[in-house]
Amino acid sequence: MQLRKIYETFIATGIDADPRGKKKVLKSLEKQKKTHREMKEEEREFFDKETLTNPYADTRILHGTGKEEIRTALVGIDMDVAEILLADRLSSKGTKIDLIISHHPSGRAFANFYEVMHMQADILGKFGVPINIAEGLLEGRIREVERRLSPANHTRAVDVARLLDIPFMCVHTPADNMVVSYLQNNFDRKKPDTLNDVVKIVKEIPEYREAQKNNTGPKILLGSKERSAGKIFVDMTGGTEGAKDIFESLANSGVNTIVGMHLSEEHRKEAEKRHLNVVIAGHISSDNVGMNLMLDAVLKKGKIKIIPCSGFRRFSRN
Repeated sequence: MQLRKIYETFIATGIDADPRGKKKVLKSLEKQKKTHREMKEEEREFFDKETLTNPYADTRILHGTGKEEIRTALVGIDMDVAEILLADRLSSKGTKIDLIISHHPSGRAFANFYEVMHMQADILGKFGVPINIAEGLLEGRIREVERRLSPANHTRAVDVARLLDIPFMCVHTPADNMVVSYLQNNFDRKKPDTLNDVVKIVKEIPEYREAQKNNTGPKILLGSKERSAGKIFVDMTGGTEGAKDIFESLANSGVNTIVGMHLSEEHRKEAEKRHLNVVIAGHISSDNVGMNLMLDAVLKKGKIKIIPCSGFRRFSRN
């Protein structure tokens, strides 16, 4: 498969699984196209044309023309300088690596990945949080994440891939959309009664079973096994954690249990104040689910050998 086809499949699959709904995502792309049309010529110099067809700022081809034929891909959750050197080493030993795929963003996709956080407002709206409250609370949190990212050395890994001339890409939010859709559909269909039932459902999934072997399996962070699960909100996409003040609105909208990848201590305290149940499925294990579902979609369109590393384990559902 050509690199560009892999990339476009990731984007299309992520849009189909987007918890906002495909119609909402396509509407956001139309707005971006309108913005581009109305720009003055001098304003277009630094405009990222990928945003006209790709609504996810944290998913990009970081090195490569897109025309490269890909037969073997090295895939991991975090692909930094060490993993890129590993790709080169594997190639020198006879296992030619044609592409490096990272889940977590790098380069320009990392520099402004906070842009995808805007989608959280629409997701919260679907769970009953008034859009004005969701947007208002997120605004400050997005600026906070932007400030935190600003001083980072974003291009280290990309520079190494460029010097070694190894195609390099990252797929973040589209993969996160996949795991959200997968888990939310599971819970909506099976309707778990208690938090213990929620954990049991998660533990049936291969990636989470694998995580248990490494002592990173699903656990109840807030609540107890016997507590009612009620209305479940799978909160695993939109870049990173949103505003900690949103938990009051979630509780008021009827959400009883949040199933997430991770939760900071500040966010945990706020959720506890609102008497919300929280189940932590696991960060890297949830990323594994999303990436495996993404790769399943790609492999339906062509043959690629996948070599897992950096916290990734391949489980096929094809």
